[in-house]
Amino acid sequence: MSATRKTRRVAVIGGGWAGCAAAVELQRRGCDVTLYEAARTLGGRARVVQARGRVLDNGQHILLGAYRETLGMMRRVGLDPDQALLRLPLQVRYPPGSGAGGEPLMDFEAPRLPAPLHVLAALLRATGLERADKLALARFTTSARWMRWDLHVDCTVHELLERFDQTQRLYRLLWRPLCIAALNTAPEHASAKVFLAVLRDSLGARRSASDMLLPRVLLDALFPDAARRHLEHGGARVLAGSRVEAIAPEDGGWRLSVGGASSDYDAVVLASAPWQAAALLRPLPGLEHVTGQLDALAYEPICTVYLQYAPGTRLPLPFCALLDDPDADLWGQFAFDRGQLDGGRADSGQDGLLAVVVSSAGRAIELDQDLLAAAIARQLAGAFAQPALARPLWTQVISEKRATFACTPGLDRPGNATGLSGLALAGDYTACDYPATLESSVRSGLAAAALAAAVPGKRARAR
Repeated sequence: MSATRKTRRVAVIGGGWAGCAAAVELQRRGCDVTLYEAARTLGGRARVVQARGRVLDNGQHILLGAYRETLGMMRRVGLDPDQALLRLPLQVRYPPGSGAGGEPLMDFEAPRLPAPLHVLAALLRATGLERADKLALARFTTSARWMRWDLHVDCTVHELLERFDQTQRLYRLLWRPLCIAALNTAPEHASAKVFLAVLRDSLGARRSASDMLLPRVLLDALFPDAARRHLEHGGARVLAGSRVEAIAPEDGGWRLSVGGASSDYDAVVLASAPWQAAALLRPLPGLEHVTGQLDALAYEPICTVYLQYAPGTRLPLPFCALLDDPDADLWGQFAFDRGQLDGGRADSGQDGLLAVVVSSAGRAIELDQDLLAAAIARQLAGAFAQPALARPLWTQVISEKRATFACTPGLDRPGNATGLSGLALAGDYTACDYPATLESSVRSGLAAAALAAAVPGKRARAR
């Protein structure tokens, strides 16, 4: 029996967060969706990996309360963000006792007050900052708000901070770690325009939007697994372990070659990593500008160092900032207590497990993994004044060499539309005012889905 309605058949190539979001949105719009993922699991670069007989996240993420599309997508596939994420007020807090007189180097935490009072109160209450630091920070945030958190001409974050006379202490303890955490690019090379967009949604946003959200669950349970269940329940096909080898226009639509076989679709959302997308697009005529944009992207690595200690080992806070200085053998920028994040459940396998993130890890990734892990353990022991932290039971370094694109000033990022009918790009690298984050991935997936869903359905299938 033939279908009387010509449902749009759409293929999504890539099962990362952008691809999953695109597939869910396409299904909502009434499309017949097939999701192809070369790996055996979904999630892309925000996935879980098997190591030491354990399941570990490929990297530690911090979300913002402003991630409206990400949180909405989680709800759409049946997840409760309030259960899956630990919500904390905006903060940059160093370990207690790490500064002079037993105080932290800096303790900046926004109280639960309406914006912008939450930032003002945090500034007044902050420890570790001198009067000149607080005045400089107030001057910067006031000016940035007046500028609507935007620049007409982009520059580096370092140049922006110098322009507003930020102190060395602020630069070292606040701006540098925030920039590296948000953009995974050092301030000397990072885009001030993109950094301001992140600050707009944290320092400059309503109080709840500036909250920091830390995953309580592993990354596969945070969205990809639920997205897969949602898609399959709605009749979509999710084909993990299926690598798309080629795409080509065919009879007003698109033909995909997978494992020696071919399938035809009305539209395609290409949501693979940029270097993989470039390889698929290169044979197609008229896309030289798009492939040139993709080829021009540079990348920044991230290392996540896991350290397992005896059950019951705890940090004073769920996560803390660390003072990094590679020249002094201090590599980590943020430490996370996984046992506190998951609520301290003894059966979770997270008790006593710490994760330390080294962003913009160009030098760290060149180190021997055992040497890097040992250096991180020593850094933790010194920062928290707990000598036992220098002796973990075991360590595991997980490195992502191309974790994000290098978010530099004036970067020419490709749009979702390729210029070819029925072919859209999706990924955190596409044009928007955000860096490579889960939110930019989801936003891009939604935008690409809207383009693909607008293509008329021509390929009705026998049912």
